[in-house]
Amino acid sequence: MDTTTLTIDPVQPITIIKRVFNAPRRLVFEAYTQPEHVRRWYGPRYLSMTVCEIDLRPGGAWRFVLQAPDGGTHGFSGVYREIVPHERLVFTEGYEGMPGTDYVVTATFEEQDGKTTLTSTLVYKEMAHRDGHIAAGMESGMRESYERVDELIDALDQEIVTTRVFNAPRERVWEAWTDRERIGKWWGPNGFTTTTHEMDARPGGVWRFIMHGPDGTDYPNRIVYEQVVKPARLVYLHDADSDTPDDPHRFVTTVTFDVEGGKTRLTMRARFPSREARAAVVGYAVEGARQTFGRLGDYLTAGA
Repeated sequence: MDTTTLTIDPVQPITIIKRVFNAPRRLVFEAYTQPEHVRRWYGPRYLSMTVCEIDLRPGGAWRFVLQAPDGGTHGFSGVYREIVPHERLVFTEGYEGMPGTDYVVTATFEEQDGKTTLTSTLVYKEMAHRDGHIAAGMESGMRESYERVDELIDALDQEIVTTRVFNAPRERVWEAWTDRERIGKWWGPNGFTTTTHEMDARPGGVWRFIMHGPDGTDYPNRIVYEQVVKPARLVYLHDADSDTPDDPHRFVTTVTFDVEGGKTRLTMRARFPSREARAAVVGYAVEGARQTFGRLGDYLTAGA
């Protein structure tokens, strides 16, 4: 059910938008502030996001660019003024195609009984700017974006997402991830080593390997590649080298390699078959992924 309400102040250039999400405010706040999440919901479905830059700090800038099927682009940008994690955001927002019409957004996240009410107050410089924004289809676009946030939040309950920007060209990060000699030099959390038995990074190909823990425990792993789009995207099934249908260690991972100003944003999204399956591993998987990305960063910095 669409719980969105839009209130237009008849006297002042202000619009107030409210929406109730069936999720804790932590998830809603993350959906609004983490690039890997924003990419999945911002704007109408027919537009694709080509730029998503967020410097989440007071004074930090943000910028999104949406591309239409005909190749036309629409840029939006602003600056964060106030950030209270999981509670409040204050930032400017403007459409780059209409300079001087930017406005200030105050977004509050209030949680009750596991649900979050997001209230966005938009304060414009002039009534004409506010009315023009509404006439341009703001309400329909906003409702569609909120629908996409709902879909994202449902997915996040079954996902673990890790992202980091590496100071290296995309092709080099791709090679580090898909070459059996390179990946063995950094894969796994701190203290782990990896022995690769086979690796064929193509659709239908298999990477079979064993991770050796610092306590001497061996962990068999198997990855079956489903999509390989060099040098931009990998999708693969990851399990414990078992053909058991209900293997609790089985999940689907999507890895994207995005160029950001000569650097590479790497995003790894692991999707589990259920919330329960995610909950069983999240305690160690999040930190393990963070350490693994740290080792990749060290490897790339060393220039190996």
